[in-house]
Amino acid sequence: MGQFEVFMAEVLDVLVANAIHLFELVGVIVLIVAGVQGVINYLRHDPMVRLKLAKGMALCLEFKLGSEILRTVVVRDLSEIAIVGAIIVLRAALTFLLHWEIKNEEAEAEATLNEEFREIKTHAETAAAEHKKAKE
Repeated sequence: MGQFEVFMAEVLDVLVANAIHLFELVGVIVLIVAGVQGVINYLRHDPMVRLKLAKGMALCLEFKLGSEILRTVVVRDLSEIAIVGAIIVLRAALTFLLHWEIKNEEAEAEATLNEEFREIKTHAETAAAEHKKAKE
């Protein structure tokens, strides 16, 4: 291998290593922020606390998955590939489950809002009918 190839390999290793650390750091920060917000929303009895927390966790996992994909660039032997592959599969499965949970939470929240809207609409129609009767 020539000096240029060695230099480029070292540059790639340094670039990928720093990008991996950056993605890992961002993922951790996102998870911490989502967790703190989750606790605050829980204490405020926010009905959307689970949905917001799940979205934060899903975003964290996306960054962590990105770092694992980058890690495959610098893998040198077969055992490392197996470990990184297993981590990618695990994180992808967790991401899938979180997205499924988010979808269910959003559907449940939408159903609750639709029910509340129907109740408000019925109450308003009843009040308008009573008001019309009182005028007559």
